[in-house]
Amino acid sequence: MSYIKLSSFCIAILALLQLSTGCAPARPEAFHKPLVAAPPAPEPPSIPEPPALEPRSVVKDPPSVVAPIMESSSATRKAEMLAREADWHFQAGRQFYLAGDQESARKEFNRAIDLLLNAPDTPAYRMVLDDKLDALVQAVHRMDLAGLGAGDTGEPSFEKPPIEEIPELTFPIDPKLKDKVLEEVRATASQLPLEVTEPVLSYINYFSTERGRRMLIAGMKRAGRYRDMIRRILDEEGVPQELIFLAQAESGFLPRAMSRKKAAGMWQFISLRGKEYGLKQSADFDERFDFEKATRAAARHLRDLYERYGDWYLAMAAYNCGPATVDRAVERTGYADFWELRRRTVLPKETANYVPIILAMIIMAKNPHEYGLEEVDADPPLTFDLVEITAPTGLLLVADLAECPVSEIRELNPALLKTVAPEGWQLRVPKGTGEMVRNTLASIPEAMRKTWRAHRVAESDTLASIARRYRVTERAILAANEAALDELQPGDVLVIPTTGSAPQRAQTVKRAAPKKSAAPRAASANGSRTATASVKRKSASIAR
Repeated sequence: MSYIKLSSFCIAILALLQLSTGCAPARPEAFHKPLVAAPPAPEPPSIPEPPALEPRSVVKDPPSVVAPIMESSSATRKAEMLAREADWHFQAGRQFYLAGDQESARKEFNRAIDLLLNAPDTPAYRMVLDDKLDALVQAVHRMDLAGLGAGDTGEPSFEKPPIEEIPELTFPIDPKLKDKVLEEVRATASQLPLEVTEPVLSYINYFSTERGRRMLIAGMKRAGRYRDMIRRILDEEGVPQELIFLAQAESGFLPRAMSRKKAAGMWQFISLRGKEYGLKQSADFDERFDFEKATRAAARHLRDLYERYGDWYLAMAAYNCGPATVDRAVERTGYADFWELRRRTVLPKETANYVPIILAMIIMAKNPHEYGLEEVDADPPLTFDLVEITAPTGLLLVADLAECPVSEIRELNPALLKTVAPEGWQLRVPKGTGEMVRNTLASIPEAMRKTWRAHRVAESDTLASIARRYRVTERAILAANEAALDELQPGDVLVIPTTGSAPQRAQTVKRAAPKKSAAPRAASANGSRTATASVKRKSASIAR
């Protein structure tokens, strides 16, 4: 009996091997004749005909232990292919957007988002597609802010600091909460002393409500854009890392926040204090809104206040209401202790709540699992290139060259109050576009950079359609570019003189390598040709 089973097993194995060998694709021979004659093949052993076997699922279906792994791997590959397809539609929509075709752009964006939304709701798909979906939604939202047509010419707007929406303390304190928070604080490492008082517990209560939690999470998400930069500067200035939460309390990490009292920026500097710490202000720009310069100024101000009082709570209070106010409170009471000054109501009401708000945020953020904050996905850090502006330059022109919405240029440069970057400004542009922007700007007459635009030629463009889009004449485009009769290729860059500007020729505007499909950024100027040397006449189509 055992011999029959063993023979059947061997026969099945040999049959499978023979099947797999027979199904393999034939490999081409390297030579027509072997270099050495092959020995004669041995006679195959005589094997009796195997008994008829019922079909089994060994070849078609993997064992039950392996099946979930193979299924997960296959789903991951399909999800990655779906993500690439969605990205293709997004990039196609982006090219329509840059060409001013709003309807087609919206269709492609919708296709990209729908592909991801309609994907199977399984862990393998969601692990691959959730981040892609969030990134595409944010990118489309930024284009919506720009009007989905690259025609945004308005002045930048300001935002209300979230702290102004926090209500007065009205929450009763659960006695069990204090013991719980005290235990959390004892197990928490912090450069800043963390004290648990009733006001702190009240704000932990508030940030646990739906409204407060929404405000807290929104700030924690935005913090991802600036966290690495802030931590680096706080460390360089010798300030506790936990004071990053001043920016969360002050502005919710909104660089263009403006309070009722005209305090400005992520760190809410009043005009006088900003100037004291080197933040320049003019009709064209206000460095209180610059996230990096304002962070440096805030860190130095906090360090100076600590050296003045020897106490971080008083330093935070003075940051909020000014050192003169804290000095008067200390002189009136004889106490250099924040909690005592608060108890005696000698501090402004806003300042009395300011320090407890920050401490509540720190305690909750350092114990995310206790407050349901471990799943908060912070925004990716901002990345950018720097381009030195050598003449007043319009942000619309820069956005044209970087192939991005003007809202993205403003987001990277929140200190600019006008739509023009002044001479000497270190302009931030999307990562990977600095060389193209820098080289192309150098080819445009300095006097024209403030008003001129740029246009990357699409396959369906004509000289007439480009002129209509920018509301200029074909003759003006020909005059601004080195007109010739050769065809202009897709991917070339034309400079567009706006109405009212005297026609001058650009020297050399570079062309990126021809694109087979939409690309997220302008290609490098290396190896490109002069784009303005060939413009086809009138309404003839610009072809590949």
